[in-house]
Amino acid sequence: MSLTIQDLPALNASLNGCAALMLSLGFIAVKLGKIDLHKRFMSLALLFSAAFLSSYLVYHFNTAAVTRYSGEGFLRSFYYFILFTHIPLATIMVPFIMIAVIAAWRGKIDTHKKLVKWVWPVWMYVSVTGVIIYWMLYQ
Repeated sequence: MSLTIQDLPALNASLNGCAALMLSLGFIAVKLGKIDLHKRFMSLALLFSAAFLSSYLVYHFNTAAVTRYSGEGFLRSFYYFILFTHIPLATIMVPFIMIAVIAAWRGKIDTHKKLVKWVWPVWMYVSVTGVIIYWMLYQ
């Protein structure tokens, strides 16, 4: 079975969901003091998010399709709220994730901790809202 361009939105939502799961498990692991496990989960979150970004770019560079939300009322307002918060946060979080990861790799744990206090919730929000946006558009 091979993927087509039309399959990529579902793949993207799955990758975002996997990233959110890894972020959650990484958070739990660090709170339990299991630093090696935390590193593995966060590395997987980074890989899932990178795979998402690659797939997202492939989709948008290879399709002229514009998807419009067809819901009405409260759901329409909710959709646009999460879309208009998701997009800028998704854009600005990438360099901060990289800075946090590099700090951790270099052993600058205090810097890493300061950054992830707000980077982690933003990353989680973007991952979860990515799945919600998919479901609202395609399901």
